[in-house]
Amino acid sequence: MWAYRYRVDGSRSKRPQVGGFATCAQAERALRRELERLRPGRQMTLAELVEGYLQVQQAAPATIEKLRWLLAKATVVFGEVRLGDLRADEICGWRRALPEGHRFEATQALRQVLNAAVWQLLDVNPARCGVANPLRRFPEKRPFESWDELRAVAAQLGPVTGPMVLFEAATGLRPAELVALELRDVDRAGGVVYVRRQLVRGQIKQT
Repeated sequence: MWAYRYRVDGSRSKRPQVGGFATCAQAERALRRELERLRPGRQMTLAELVEGYLQVQQAAPATIEKLRWLLAKATVVFGEVRLGDLRADEICGWRRALPEGHRFEATQALRQVLNAAVWQLLDVNPARCGVANPLRRFPEKRPFESWDELRAVAAQLGPVTGPMVLFEAATGLRPAELVALELRDVDRAGGVVYVRRQLVRGQIKQT
């Protein structure tokens, strides 16, 4: 006779045993039925999981908006697929079809959501196991060959914006960080600028 045992809450949880099956296949089918009963979330679709995940996120509205935009690239393809039916090879194919500019971020967002479902709804993350997600390589860019070219641009922009361009080029600050600077952020004696905030969608955000 065959039996099955299982745990649903980690290695320290209880491990019930159910026996009396004539074949291994019968025991496996019974085990699958029992796990489906204990984990009804496996019947949840990816779109349902994404919506629930976004509702409980505690982040800035701009961050939630970007995450929703990235996840929409997955839900447009897999939105009606049940979590238990998601396959790594299909996710790989979806990833290859994404534009290179946001391929890495969209895959990371999908991994993040599915990772939240592991243990409660899924045994493994199908967007992580067997799905490589290398960082995009950015080629070196040299828009200017000399400081004389930069000074020429600054002169065209005038006495307000021109110095900002030179300061940004010299420090490597992002535009959102540059426009949020205040006088107290600049240590003239020490030659240091402190980046404490940035302007995001018209609002100042602490870095």
